[in-house]
Amino acid sequence: MININVFSNEKAWSKRLRKKELFFDKVCKAFPKKYKFFNKKVSFTLLLSNNKSIKKLNKNFRNKNKSTDILSFPFSEKIKILKESYLGDIIISYNFIDKPKSQDLKFFKKKLIKIFIHGFLHLVGFNHIKDRDYKKMLKEEDQIYKSVISKLN
Repeated sequence: MININVFSNEKAWSKRLRKKELFFDKVCKAFPKKYKFFNKKVSFTLLLSNNKSIKKLNKNFRNKNKSTDILSFPFSEKIKILKESYLGDIIISYNFIDKPKSQDLKFFKKKLIKIFIHGFLHLVGFNHIKDRDYKKMLKEEDQIYKSVISKLN
């Protein structure tokens, strides 16, 4: 079972996402079996933020002085899911998800789900430093996304 602690330091999220915890809980429940972690207590933190805050974090932790769509901070480098495991932290920028501003709510949510899955995969050990790792991660991301979208529609 996955437990997500959802926080927000950007008011704009509330305009597009009324029940944040419920939304991400539903997304995780729609994950394929191998990411549901049955009989285990798996948790992580999600911060719904903005470009200004994410830029600061990107500078402090990755030495990149620019905003980005998402940051993931895995709790440990070697991922071993125990009976109780804390995976780490994900931060998503509202400004990136809300482009273009003219997009409808359905497209906004699909984009958010896609980027959320990307961040989640980083927490469970995926990365895209090498090209072959990128392809592997992209394939996994796509499979999870298809699973989630088919179950939420």
